[in-house]
This record gives sequence, C-alpha cells and structure tokens, in this order.
Amino acid sequence: MRDLFLNAFFVFGFSILNCGPLFAQLIDLNRESPYKKVFVATDNFGPSYLDILEETYPKAQPDSLQFEILNDLAYYWHTRNLVTALDFTKVGLQLASKVKDTLWEGRFQITEGSILLRMEKLDSAEIVLNVAKTKVHKSDLAFLNTQLGYVFERRGQLDRAADYAVASLNLGVSLNDKKAIALAYSDLSNLFWKQSKFDTGLEYGLKSLRLFEERNLNDLDYDFTLYVVGNNYLALKEYEKAKTYYEHAITIGERYGFYNNLSDVYISLVDLYAYLNQFDKAERAGKNALKYAHFLENNFMVMRSWLSIGKLQNLQGKYISAIESLNKCIEVATSDFGDEYYLSQAYETLGKAYAGNHNYKEAYQAFAEYDILKNRIFTAEADQRISLLKTEFDVMTKEGTIQLQETEIKKQRSRQTMVIIISGLLLLLLFLSYKAIQNNVKKNKLLQQQNREKEFLLKEIHHRVKNNLEIVSSLLALQSAEINDPKIVETMQESQNRVHSMSMIHQNLYQGKSLSSIEMKGYFENLANYVLDAYGVEGEVKVLFEMDRLELDVDTAIPIGLIVNELLTNSLKHAFPNKKEGTIRIGLNKKGPQLYMKVADNGVGNTSFEKMQDTGFGTRLIQLLTQQLDGKIKVTIDKGTLVSFEFQYVKAA
Repeated sequence: MRDLFLNAFFVFGFSILNCGPLFAQLIDLNRESPYKKVFVATDNFGPSYLDILEETYPKAQPDSLQFEILNDLAYYWHTRNLVTALDFTKVGLQLASKVKDTLWEGRFQITEGSILLRMEKLDSAEIVLNVAKTKVHKSDLAFLNTQLGYVFERRGQLDRAADYAVASLNLGVSLNDKKAIALAYSDLSNLFWKQSKFDTGLEYGLKSLRLFEERNLNDLDYDFTLYVVGNNYLALKEYEKAKTYYEHAITIGERYGFYNNLSDVYISLVDLYAYLNQFDKAERAGKNALKYAHFLENNFMVMRSWLSIGKLQNLQGKYISAIESLNKCIEVATSDFGDEYYLSQAYETLGKAYAGNHNYKEAYQAFAEYDILKNRIFTAEADQRISLLKTEFDVMTKEGTIQLQETEIKKQRSRQTMVIIISGLLLLLLFLSYKAIQNNVKKNKLLQQQNREKEFLLKEIHHRVKNNLEIVSSLLALQSAEINDPKIVETMQESQNRVHSMSMIHQNLYQGKSLSSIEMKGYFENLANYVLDAYGVEGEVKVLFEMDRLELDVDTAIPIGLIVNELLTNSLKHAFPNKKEGTIRIGLNKKGPQLYMKVADNGVGNTSFEKMQDTGFGTRLIQLLTQQLDGKIKVTIDKGTLVSFEFQYVKAA
C-alpha cells in the first residue's frame, strides 16, 4: 500500500518534492522554523503529506527536528497501514537510542504503543506506554494517558478507560491545552455511547467539537469526534443529523487518507442506511468499510466490518448469509481478541441469525457466549463510575469558574473598594439565583435520568423475559426432535406456539414506543405468520384481519393472544383436512367498556367444539382465559366455525 502511494505521488513529478508549493508549505530546511508541524501549525495539505515527510526526514539534522518529522510520519501512517507505521517507529527508536535521546525515545514509544493497541497487541501496548511515561515531559502525558485509555477500552474495562480520560482532562486543564481537553471530551463521549448513555455522550461530543473548531484545524481526532457525535445521534434515532456528521467525517478522511476513520464511518453508515431501509446504500457502505480495513491490515476494523454486514443481512432476513459473515467476523477476532464489547455484539447478532434460520441449538450457544461477554463489560462498577463522571466534571468546571471569579474580584479590589463591594453583592445575588435555578435544573435532570433508567430497566426486563421464553421454545423444539410419538410431538409443538405467543408480547413491549400497551393488529399478524409457518400451510390458508389498530394493556393482551393462538391452532388442525385451502378471519374491536372478538374459519366445522364440550387442553385453556377476562364465549357452526367473545375491559392503572 505504501508503494502504491509513493508511485502515485511521483506521477506528478519529483519537482513537487523539491520546490513545489506544498513542499515549501510544510518543510523548508532553510527557514528559521523549518517544519510547519502537520495538524498543529497547518492542515493546508492533501494526502501526499506523508510522502513529503518520508522524503525529507533523512535530510534534516539528526536532532529534534528529524525526530519530530519522523515521529509524525510514523504516527500518521497508522491511519493507512499499521505495519508501515510500526516500521517507521522502529527506525525512530533506533535513531533516538543511538544518540541516547531519552525524551524522543519515550515519544517514539508512545507512538509505538498507539500502533500496537490498534494491532490488538494490548498487553505489549500497555507495557510500552508505561515505560514511556518515565521518559517524556508533562506536556506529553495527556496524549499518553489517552492511548492507555484506549487499551482499557479495547479490553472492555470502560471504568478504567474513563479514569485515564479524566487524567487527560485534568492535565489539559492544568496546561491550558485545548487539544488535550477536546480529545478527553471526545473519548468520554465515546465511552458514554458504549454505555448507552447517548444524551450525555452527545453533550460531551459537541463540547469536544467546539474546542476542536476553536483550533481551526481539521485533524485526525476532530475527524474521529465527528464520527462519535454521529454515533450518538444515530443511537438517538436522529438519522439526518447523524448522516450530516458522518458525511463531514468522510470528507476529512478522504482529504488526508484517514483509512481508520473512513472504515469506522462506513461501518456506522451500514447501520444508518439499514434503519432507513436503504439496503443498497448499506451494502455499498459495508464494502467500503471492508476495503479500508484491509488497506489498514487492521483485524479490529475487518472484524467490525463483517459484524456490520452481518447485522444488515439479519435485517434483510438473509440469515444464512448473516451466519457466514458473522462467523468470518468471529474467525478474524480469534480467541485472544482484545475488544470484548464488539465481540459480544458479534455473538448476539450471530444468535439472532441462527434463531432466524431455526438453528435453535446454535442460537442458544451464541446467546450464552454473548451473556458471558456482556457481563464482563457492563459491570455494576463500570456503570457506576461512568455515571459519576458527569457530576465530577460539572463540579470541576464550577470550581474553575469560582477561582476565576475570585481572581477578578481581587483585581477589582485594588482599583476601587466601593465598586468591589457593589459588585460582590451583585455577584452574590446572581450566584444565589444561579444556584436556585441550577438546583431546579439538576432536580429535573435527575428525574429525567431516573425515568430513562427505569424505562431502560423495564425494556431490559422484557428483553430478558422474551429471550428466556425463546430459550424455552428452543428447548421444546430440541426435545420434540428426539421424540417419535406424533401425538407427543404435536403437543410439544402446541406448547411451543403458546410460549412463542407470550414471547412476542414482551418483544413488542421492548421494541415499541410504549412499555405498557400492545398494538394488537400487528401482534395478531406476527402471531398468525408464525403459526402458519409452524404448520407449513402458508400457501394454503389465508388469515384476514378485520379490525383497526387497537392498543391493549399487557394483562389483557397476553390472555387474548393465547386464546387466538389456540383458535388458530384448532382451525389448522381440524377445519381444513387433506390440505384444503381456506380462510381464517380475526377481528377485535372496542365499544365502550366492552371488547368484542371473533375468530372464524370457512372449514368443515367442529361440532364437538360448538358447545365447548371438547375436553382437550386447548378448549379448557380458552374457557379459563375467558373467565379470567370476565368474558362470554359463543360458538357457531355454519359453513365453518365462528367463535365470538365479549370481554369486560377495564384498563390497568
């Protein structure tokens, strides 16, 4: 890849390197300040800047200038190819060691650690960075701590990663280093996003962008922060805003050849376009993500690219392709893959793909691995530490503001005592007002946060219940596969259908907008599709829904869902013998305090069912559930079977 760039550069003529405007803009060894440091002194250049640095560093005197150019060359090569970046770093380490320059040896070790962690050599990266810590200046420590934070983030130790971000932030504040502060806010934004605290993640991401934009430089970290802000907007379902930030990040990434950021952004664009049902664009984004990941020779990016493609294929219902992509993803990760956050996502998505393809045993194994990894990452300690960060930052900011105010008051006191007294009184009144308003705002934010956390917990509970019911359903399917008695197999299938009907209720709760009600028409449609598929009669029996959209509370929806499941099963078993074609009609309407429901088929009719004299379990279950809802049931046999219900409906408080 490196040779490809060099060849492309020389097509424009070697004279560009010697006297062209771009070369003169970055490096002129005859100037008093010969090197305009890339992304610090200037960003006015294109992707060939690495070629310029490589051509020039041997010509510089073997001192700090040569080391500075070579270190930038090594570090920024990691955005295009990690192997090449590491090669240049080793050259720098050898030169610094040869002249016994401990400071620059430490700085090259920071660069080496940055590259090693991106190669998933996390233990080696941590060792090198801790060695470098003893050699470099205080001004280098913020960036060093950032890299150590990335090591622990990749390991899934988000609380430790947050501690290093805080350390970088404190150093940035003490040194008045806006770049360090902006980078710390960017890292915190990413950590809050990983903890699913998207509003807070967005807040710190936007803070970071404002500081980067004050520097008026488009650099690697500004580009990455655009991607992080886009991720938070995407998680908050503000798709157009997310797209705007992703497109901005792509523009910068393409200008400077930031392949790592480009791969990141295209991975997120797969999810964005999938949510918008723009699957062609999502597939192209997945191919671009893989392309840049392979350019980088970065297994971390390759793994995440296959993960995004697998998620997309799941959404498209291409479960076999998804299983293939996700197995590639896990194969690339290998057993010693450092980042358990994305590995847990890979197993979760693989479990969904297996379940969608009815491979329930494999799905169970994948979900079990997902739970193990998730429990390692999202520990109570990590969540508590992340949750406390915002409070700590607010306190730190207020303390800094108070110190500035006190300094200003001292200056004013030396000029005029009376003005100071009046100003002090005004400041006191303003401060008290500010505190009163702030307390109200904090209380409101706390209440909002508590509500969000409760809603999250409720959704997680429903998700867990749904997953557990799915496991029960899978276990029933596995058990029935080992039974030869057709009647027992049929009974197991009916039990599986009942469990699945309840599972779908909980799925609707955690996926829907409301945590207390179910939209019944959509639920009936999904239930009917599942039962028809289970009995293999999708092309022979049609189900029509003669009803409008209607929401019911969960205590009413579950028994009604079980009743409809039993009636659908009964019709498919008895109404259409010898694969006879037919139609089933389902209706549910509300009039005042009553619910009226009917399930009718145009089959042969079941006379034993007319007076509810059938002694089967399904019939008894329908009677019990009808009594539970304080309802009445009526069966009519006339060119088929019509079962009508009238329920008293009192919505749960």
